[in-house]
Amino acid sequence: MPEIAEVETVRNTLKKMVLNKEIKSVNVIYKKMLESNIDDFLKILPGKKIIDIKRIGKWLIFDLGDYYLLSHLRMEGKFFVKNSLDEINKHEHIIITFTDNTDLRYHDTRKFGRMNLVRKEDLKKVEAIKKQGIEPISNELTAHYLYEKIHAKKLPIKTILLDQTIIAGLGNIYADEVLFASKIYPLKRGNEITMEECEKIKESSKKIITEAIKYGGTTIKSYTSSLGVTGRFQQFLMVHKRENAECFICHAKIKRIKVGGRSTYYCPNCQK
Repeated sequence: MPEIAEVETVRNTLKKMVLNKEIKSVNVIYKKMLESNIDDFLKILPGKKIIDIKRIGKWLIFDLGDYYLLSHLRMEGKFFVKNSLDEINKHEHIIITFTDNTDLRYHDTRKFGRMNLVRKEDLKKVEAIKKQGIEPISNELTAHYLYEKIHAKKLPIKTILLDQTIIAGLGNIYADEVLFASKIYPLKRGNEITMEECEKIKESSKKIITEAIKYGGTTIKSYTSSLGVTGRFQQFLMVHKRENAECFICHAKIKRIKVGGRSTYYCPNCQK
């Protein structure tokens, strides 16, 4: 699943490929992907130019002037830029055609992705945007903020880190890596986490996500490359997807457990 580093990589890559292109037409093949009215979608987009592409958490924000086109990739969503004459793949569900006869095609095998078209002034009224927490690379993420958010919670810290209303953009891969770097057991409850551990989580989150963005994110089975970009951060993963492999620090075997239904990897020695 694409997380903040992967979405940021997609954003930066798309900016090089579709910025300032004018939309000629839109083809919505799978209507359930839209959270906005399809008639508005088909009527408003043609004639608009993509002025900029921003990001909030895991949401891509296409700046169209007076409107924003919001896109969430969910589990396996990808964008491709293709020639308009290219055959449409069966998993390409939304196709935006530009006046230069190239397409921005949204590809999603599982059809979980979502798009929404909103007026700029209404962006913060969108429930999913309104609820977004602080990003891991933001200076607003402090130990005190984390402690205030989690010290009364009895949920496992791994589950808490996946809550987008607390830290926006942190997903399963990086939550495992952050907890390992912070030497915190993933099942430890939020109300057991100390201020010192919150400081470790803050520092680890910032460092790991910054590095992941630098290397183009993590390419694994659930998130493969699109737009000709392949992430390289998987080379630096310490625990995620390393079940039964030796810990790079203490040589104990990495374990995998389920936390809130999500596969979770940790070192039983480093994260006691």
